[in-house]
Amino acid sequence: MWPQGVRRIKAAEASKAMALTQVSSNKCCGGFQKVFEHNSSELKCRMKFGIYLPPKAESSKCPVLYWLSGLTCTEQNFITKAGAQQAASEHGLIIVAPDTSPRGCNIEGEDESWDFGTGAGFYVNATDEPWKANYRMYAYVTEELPRLINAHFPADPEKMSISGHSMGGHGALICALKNPGKYKSVSAFAPICNPMQCAWGQKAFGGYLGSDKTAWEAYDATVLAGSYAGPQLDILIDQGRDDQFLSAGQLLPDNLIAACTEKKIPVVFRLQQGYDHSYFFIFSFINDHIKHHGKYLNA
Repeated sequence: MWPQGVRRIKAAEASKAMALTQVSSNKCCGGFQKVFEHNSSELKCRMKFGIYLPPKAESSKCPVLYWLSGLTCTEQNFITKAGAQQAASEHGLIIVAPDTSPRGCNIEGEDESWDFGTGAGFYVNATDEPWKANYRMYAYVTEELPRLINAHFPADPEKMSISGHSMGGHGALICALKNPGKYKSVSAFAPICNPMQCAWGQKAFGGYLGSDKTAWEAYDATVLAGSYAGPQLDILIDQGRDDQFLSAGQLLPDNLIAACTEKKIPVVFRLQQGYDHSYFFIFSFINDHIKHHGKYLNA
């Protein structure tokens, strides 16, 4: 047993780690769109996240949909551009939108390129120096953030789903595939489906995880789908046909679809004519995704 004084110090440290500071609050669709800041124990820096609280949250616990954003994004992109609040209000869903990487860690090279370092955490737990102390976005999204949300908000800890865009679509898929049964449903917009086979993924994985490509497999949705043995997971993916990153070979959805077909994992893949990689695309179909998750979260 720890001496009483040490216990008090450790309790105070734990309380400080769980403390939230409200940054903003706006009435929206009958509920509130808020942003909070906190000290992250996993990332060892200050982090922000957006949270939409529907009207239902005033009187009862609500399911939670986690949204993971893409390269260069912060917690702001989704909450200001996606237009998800109306559908979240109607379905009684809390939506949590974290940042995409640690911020201000003063790591050499973290701001040198748009697709690695700041704004590009890739939802992995880094194992190589100098990234491994801070770049633990996978643990942050799957462990630390849900603990915070469940402790501070009227969230139903048994009902959570996950979605995301591009790098965040990759993040949503791997979180669901790596944690069978944890998430009731998963969806993605233009996800990076097979990062081991594309330039974005190779750059990120090489930097964060090192040169041993067997370590990369733990964060590749196509590889994970090929070995998935959990409960049935209903996947919804929307992809713009005119997405420049699709034609550039960065997204590779066909590889994931093939792996899911082999394992009999249900996938609804919708190739949307004329749409690109932007939030105009997400705005156009976000209601379908909220409805998809609501079907499972409100069952």
